[in-house]
This record gives sequence, structure tokens and C-alpha cells, in this order.
Amino acid sequence: MTTWWKRLDERIAELGWNDKELARQSGIPYANINKYLNGKIEQPRGDVLDRLARSVKKHPLWLREGIDPQDLEAVPSTSGFTPVTVVGTVEAGTFREVDDFDQSEPEVMSLPPDDRFPHARLMAFNVSGDSMNDLRPRPILPGDRVVCVAYEDVAREAILRDGMVVVVERSRDGGLTREWSVKQIEIYEDRTEFHPRSHNPRHKPIVIERDMEADNGISVQILGLVRRVVNDLPY
Repeated sequence: MTTWWKRLDERIAELGWNDKELARQSGIPYANINKYLNGKIEQPRGDVLDRLARSVKKHPLWLREGIDPQDLEAVPSTSGFTPVTVVGTVEAGTFREVDDFDQSEPEVMSLPPDDRFPHARLMAFNVSGDSMNDLRPRPILPGDRVVCVAYEDVAREAILRDGMVVVVERSRDGGLTREWSVKQIEIYEDRTEFHPRSHNPRHKPIVIERDMEADNGISVQILGLVRRVVNDLPY
């Protein structure tokens, strides 16, 4: 399985950079860069992976998961619609192994650009489970698809606030397993909480104190801001 630091190492080689140039471009100390590229720090804290991805001109999903939404640029669009990758499945409480060797062709939807964030990249997720079946005013149900704008593209405009619905990634085991889930944000002075909205009491919120790193070694990242829920009827 290809690790994120191996992908990063290959990418800086493509760019003709060395470790010191990556440190300069990212603003991350060289000593840390050296540890990352040698796999000595498997799960960096905070937004380090996002900063590294941006420095090498890649999407954070590519660095963490080997998925690059920009690869869809070759997919033709029709009359103002844009191709949207169905990245995977969101299901609260389910940690899945990251399969970097999955060569299956991703499903692609054609959707109009987001009216509020027309230049942001779009991604979609299949919904499984009942963790958002009591969201108001519209529940998110199994079989739905949530369509998101990439949060890194809109973070400066869309500051986190109460009521936002987002796709959150929690990763553990050095990034080898991860959970994608939909949550609604509650902001407090000393913490940010990501809440399920469910009739099922087994679903619990993710509570983050100050930074985006859970105390139990599980890293938390916001992948997308949910902007649309779609569900095609069977034919």
C-alpha cells in the first residue's frame, strides 16, 4: 500500500525539488519535512497534510487517500455542467482500510457549478447509515448522495459556523484506516463539535478542543461543505 509520504516523495521528485525546497515552499521546518518523508511521523497534527498538498499543487484528498479530483478534467462536460466524482461512502462509525490499489473507474455525475462557490471543486459521496436521518429541515437518508464543495477551496469565504453541514474524515492507524461521515457543526468558545442528527442514540458527536487533532490519536479533517442532497429514483 502506497503511503501518503511516499506519494509526497514521488511528487517532489516530479517537481524537481528536494527536501529543503519543500520546506521553503510549505513553510514547514526542514527537520519536520525530513521526518515526514521518512515515515517517522505517520499522522501529523493540525493542517500539516493540507499545507503539504497545497505546496505541491495537489488536492489534500490525493495526499491522504490517493484520490485526485483534478484527474477528472479530461471528462467532457455538457452545456455548462461539470463532472463530479463520487469519491466514496460516508457512514458514521465505520472505519475502512484505505485501498490505494483500487483501480476501478470512479462514477462521475454531471451537475451545474455551485451557485455560491462557482469556482470551487465539487465532490460527491454516497450516504450509508442513519446518522443524519433527523437533520432539519431535510434529513439525509441512506441512498442519498451529498454533493460538496472542497472545503480547502472555500475555507476563507466559509468560516466555520453553527449549523454548517460538512463531510468529516477521521483517520487512525497511521492513516491506514479512515471514516468519512456527515456531521453538523456546533461552535463553542473552547471547542468545535461535529454532531450527528439521528433518531439512533448510538451516534455520538466528535468533540475537538481548539485544534483539529483528537487526543486519542485520531486525526480529524473537514473534506467538504455539503451544498446539495440528491437521490435518483429507480427506473
